[in-house]
Amino acid sequence: MRKIFNISADCKPDLHYMVDISERLSQIKEMVDAGQYFTVNRARQYGKTTMLRALEKYLAKEYTVVSIDFQMVSDADFEKEVFFSAAFSREVLDAAGEQEGMPKEVAEELEAFACGRVANVTLSRLFHCFQKWCRISEKKIVLMIDEVDSASNNQIFVDFLAQLRGSYINRDRRPTFQSVILAGVYDVKNIKRKIRPEDAHKVNSPWNIAAEFSVDMSFSVKDIQGMLKEYERDNVTGMDVSEMAERIYDYTAGYPFLVSWLCKLMDERVSESSEFAGDKGRAWTKEGFLDAVNILLTEPNTLFDSLFHKLEDYPELEQVLKRLLFEGKEIPYVLGDRPIEMALMFGFVRRSGNLVIVANRIFETLLYNFFLIGTQQEKIYDEALKDKNQFIQNGHLDMHLVLEKFVLHFNDLYGELGQTFYEEDGRRFFLLYLRPIINGTGHYYVEAQTRNRERTDIIVDYGGEQFIVELKVWRGDAYHTRGEKQISDYLDYYHLKKGYMLSFNFNKKKESGVREVLIGNKLLIEAVV
Repeated sequence: MRKIFNISADCKPDLHYMVDISERLSQIKEMVDAGQYFTVNRARQYGKTTMLRALEKYLAKEYTVVSIDFQMVSDADFEKEVFFSAAFSREVLDAAGEQEGMPKEVAEELEAFACGRVANVTLSRLFHCFQKWCRISEKKIVLMIDEVDSASNNQIFVDFLAQLRGSYINRDRRPTFQSVILAGVYDVKNIKRKIRPEDAHKVNSPWNIAAEFSVDMSFSVKDIQGMLKEYERDNVTGMDVSEMAERIYDYTAGYPFLVSWLCKLMDERVSESSEFAGDKGRAWTKEGFLDAVNILLTEPNTLFDSLFHKLEDYPELEQVLKRLLFEGKEIPYVLGDRPIEMALMFGFVRRSGNLVIVANRIFETLLYNFFLIGTQQEKIYDEALKDKNQFIQNGHLDMHLVLEKFVLHFNDLYGELGQTFYEEDGRRFFLLYLRPIINGTGHYYVEAQTRNRERTDIIVDYGGEQFIVELKVWRGDAYHTRGEKQISDYLDYYHLKKGYMLSFNFNKKKESGVREVLIGNKLLIEAVV
């Protein structure tokens, strides 16, 4: 059977091309061996379930592993202790049923709970049964619960956590689970974020015993290389594995779903498109990769749907993200800043040193497109729609003409609005003008290392070509000269001979327009509005 890249449910080594996670499993086993209780909190489709399934097998020789998915427990099961105790007993029996070693008396007691033969079963009685099991079991027992946050909006779940906490605290007096691992998006230590405001008595989570889980679940360049090498052995495309791994990482920052999705698109969609005519070798080039990125950004998928729903559910996220994307503000990470911690928890952003940045280029472009939708009523967008057919000739984007037309329209529409407008909105309006021109064929992203109040480098990919456009606020001739040198160095990094600069100048004596400047062996197209 031919292996494929997988983007749904857990990955299986026999069926799917996968990153080698053995080192991560070893790190987690050290936590289990130490008897730690911990949570695995990562954004949607970050490989949590795949990791838990692999961990279950990894631990099986030394431990009895009871792996449960709370999605299999219905909302009604959380209404009363007796319902939950019965449902949890059923899940434990199912999870442990294929393993040897559950004592007969424990199995019979859990079966009685599950079938309702014991009236009014409480959590304390359920945990008393678990203590008995832990005392007489030949192997120590590890409890793993996936999708645990799907149950967190109710009192029974809080009481369940309290029982786990009590068992952990008293582990020197009474036998209990060797380790408990809870996995989900929401951190149950901060359970109040999922509780309705009127339910004040549910706010405080008892899960303050959890050890820190610091295992990096994102894919490194080396991880991606290993997966691509296996694929290349099977398919012999002739791709440059190292270069492709670097490229995938540059756009995804190792977000597992995005890595697998781009690989799947190149393997299955790009290679079979009319342009590539079944040539897998061409599909695994820069050109094929950019086609895959474009497909990813223009078609719905479950991850993007989840992100958009979070923006609807938590309006404060939008303000944080707009500050990052459009205002050029550096946002420091501050412990306890709720919007920032939510953005981290849901995967919109990540930490880079002590700063918060957008998680990856794919998310950045997705969010730019999403937020720009709300400003499409602006006249600059209408002008771009009118002009768009002028800019593409024989599949080539004429960025020089794009800048000329933008300067013309921007000065006519907004030229008298002043410095504050230029600093806060100028960049947004250039992206708004650019979007309908390249939409459906190309895409853009903002280089995170140069995003600040004075300078932003936009990288535009169109038809296999890259264009570097530096957007900057005019700060005088000396600063402008330094900016020319900076973009020249940046062009060296991208192996390009031509670059573009768009300056927002609020000096009344400015000279608007577009000119060409030679900087060494580089040609710089400078536009001033």
